[in-house]
Amino acid sequence: MSNAETLPLVESDVEPCCPPLTERPLSAEEAVRTAAMFKALGDPIRLRLFSLVASHEGGEACVCDISDVGVSQPTVSHHLKKLREAGLLTSERRGTWVYYRVAPSVVAAMGKMLGQFAA
Repeated sequence: MSNAETLPLVESDVEPCCPPLTERPLSAEEAVRTAAMFKALGDPIRLRLFSLVASHEGGEACVCDISDVGVSQPTVSHHLKKLREAGLLTSERRGTWVYYRVAPSVVAAMGKMLGQFAA
């Protein structure tokens, strides 16, 4: 095992999912994938963890730097796993620590999907 081992992710979970909502109706598969992302962000602890990673210096955060969110370490790990499974975060193991990054293509796609409503 190397020092920089990426934790496994399902490839379909990290690809941008959907067109802008005003472009065409979502397919059933697109709706399921998009709902999973929004569901992951719908939990206050997950949203806070996502924000901590997104705003962390250098664009990535060690789990050791973001664990103080008022829940136990196993619960933090569970929530980070859910964010990874939804394709919102990527992770990389370096020695004993795991570092998280926001999956920029997915977040950009979510913004584009909703962005037309802001105009």
